[in-house]
Amino acid sequence: MSLSPLQVLPEDYSLLTDLYQLTMSACYVGEGLDQRRASFELFTRRLPPNFGYLIAMGLTQAIEYLEAFTFSDRHLEQLQATGIFAHAPAAFWETLRHAKFTGDVWAVPEGTAVFANEPLLRIEAPLWQAQVVETYLLNTLNYQTLIATRAARLRDVAGPEAKLLEFGTRRAFSPQGALWAARAAIAGGLDSTSNVLAALQLGQKPTGTMAHALVMAIAALEGSETDAFEAFHRYFPGAPLLIDTFNTVAAAQHLANQRQQGQAALAGVRLDSGDIAGLSQQVRELLPDIPIFASGDIDEYEIVRLKQSGAVIDGYGLGTRLVTGSPVNGVYKLVEIDGIPVMKESSSKVTYPGRKQIFRQYAGDRATHDFLALTTESPPPGAQPLLQPVMQQGQLITPLEDLPAIAQRTAQSVASLSPAVRQVQDPGPYTVETTPALAQLTQATRHQTKSTVPSGGQS
Repeated sequence: MSLSPLQVLPEDYSLLTDLYQLTMSACYVGEGLDQRRASFELFTRRLPPNFGYLIAMGLTQAIEYLEAFTFSDRHLEQLQATGIFAHAPAAFWETLRHAKFTGDVWAVPEGTAVFANEPLLRIEAPLWQAQVVETYLLNTLNYQTLIATRAARLRDVAGPEAKLLEFGTRRAFSPQGALWAARAAIAGGLDSTSNVLAALQLGQKPTGTMAHALVMAIAALEGSETDAFEAFHRYFPGAPLLIDTFNTVAAAQHLANQRQQGQAALAGVRLDSGDIAGLSQQVRELLPDIPIFASGDIDEYEIVRLKQSGAVIDGYGLGTRLVTGSPVNGVYKLVEIDGIPVMKESSSKVTYPGRKQIFRQYAGDRATHDFLALTTESPPPGAQPLLQPVMQQGQLITPLEDLPAIAQRTAQSVASLSPAVRQVQDPGPYTVETTPALAQLTQATRHQTKSTVPSGGQS
């Protein structure tokens, strides 16, 4: 059987969902619940280990998905051919055939620091619509929030002057993931990406150096590492060179000799292996005015270690550990249906009921604490609401921002946090208070939960 290429196209976005979103939607239609107004919130119950905050990211792609939300005749035929929906009501197919997202979206702006249990986004829509979009929204917000947070932490420890380059495409979880990682990394504080497609689609210039293969190939065929450097510079004059293929210090010494003789312009050198701290010091002595870049499984913890070891590094290539790592385990939970607050009460997975707002309190430029409140509450004096309306009745009402604006917000948001919260090892806590009104609603909702377990039964 011939299958189509396994790729995600905008016209297929609506099928990129978990099966149970569609089976639940069919049930909603059959039970006459599909058009009931529902509110779902996307948040994380806890932060990844050693993360003091998260940087919200991925809203732009979420909106693009919602705007493209539709089911074609081909989609319906494919779903029907599975046989899974043989008993689904006929109205379900008509619902999908005329599908269009008609709900409202509230979200914190991309680049905003958020904490556990704080909604990054809320969907208010007919129940079946709000349900079926869950998978895609979690996919893009979870991953991009992870990458943006890692990028913000890297920028924070490297300092404002360091050049930070995203090199993670070959380790990202998919080609689509590589594009999202490049975007989120730049929005989180990195300078550029080596991913050519991502850079061009983002209106940026891709960046990079060279690989060991070029040095080894030309050295083997033409005689030396110097021949490789000279060949590369013939076509890319002055470009940064990778100097640790054979002997890092010897390569640096040769480049220093060439520069003394006025034979070579050089924009930088890259170290990818060995004792990076010690080698950087030796290279700096030989090439005192040349930027030194480091790469090779570097993350925020390694940057801290290198600095403590006396490394002299002007920039970093960041790949594997940027685009992978402990996931942001965001969840998407129903909080209200037809104006009725609801909550999950499972052990260790309790959720807060009702539509919520985050109010952030500042002292000058410093964020001091947050209030997790109901949307019906007014902000405390001096506090600012973080969740903003983005879509109304399926229409975009807030223009999407460009990367420079998001990156600037990221920098400001991180700078507003205390040094303790920003630590990359054992960060201090940030206070998030639930308001009395939310606490009261939680207690009242918990008491109203109806058990379906017969007397003497177990759940």
